Amino acid sequence: MIPTSAALSPATVLSASAPPSDGPVGWVTDLVERLGGPGAGLAVALENLFPPIPSEVILPLAGFAAAQGRISLVGAILWTTLGSVVGAWALYGIGAVLGRDRMRAVAARLPLVKLSDVDRTEAWFLRHGVKAVFFGRMIPIFRSLISVPAGVERMRIGTFLLYTTLGSLIWNTTFVMAGYLLGDNWHRVESYAGSFQRLVILACVAAAGWFVVSRVRRARQARSASGSVEADEVARGVVPVEMNPPGRGTVYRASSWSRED
Repeated sequence: MIPTSAALSPATVLSASAPPSDGPVGWVTDLVERLGGPGAGLAVALENLFPPIPSEVILPLAGFAAAQGRISLVGAILWTTLGSVVGAWALYGIGAVLGRDRMRAVAARLPLVKLSDVDRTEAWFLRHGVKAVFFGRMIPIFRSLISVPAGVERMRIGTFLLYTTLGSLIWNTTFVMAGYLLGDNWHRVESYAGSFQRLVILACVAAAGWFVVSRVRRARQARSASGSVEADEVARGVVPVEMNPPGRGTVYRASSWSRED
């Protein structure tokens, strides 16, 4: 999260103390001052694609702008929600262009990832995709990412837009209202949202660690079981058949070469 402990300058309509005049927060502040609601919507749309600044900062700032009379409260909510939907739609398009086959090809190259994992994930999304899109819009980090698998699986665009809009509307209304009610202290929302985001990141790291450890453990168990089978076959005098002897290539090539000899 980007620190925004300083509020906005008294010299401007949005001001309360001394804002950062540069950096992402300063850029968003200037955008909202110049364009009003559409500026907040544009910032949220870009945050979906290029997240240098989280929506947890943009939305309370839009609410504060509404409290100062720069934009209407309803306008702040509607414009930011429109921005969320536009950004999500763009990511949906990226997922659709990427496609299922390319996604599987990429997954097949990843260490410790099996195509069976991809198949299970795909099956889960086909069953729960609507809920994933709706609730995913209210979870930091996943808010943007959830649109990509929806595009890969070619979820009906009407369904995707409906549940993206509903989830974004709930999330945006919560943060815009927080900034509106807190007034000069709008930036405090970031600290609470930051704690929630850190919990999400911690959960993701824990899940990734569990996946790696369990996958490595299974691989070791498989190798151990394979070694035990081979040792048992040797003890019983069973000689394993070598399908491709050194220097002979495949079975097809061996038979071809024998005819040539």
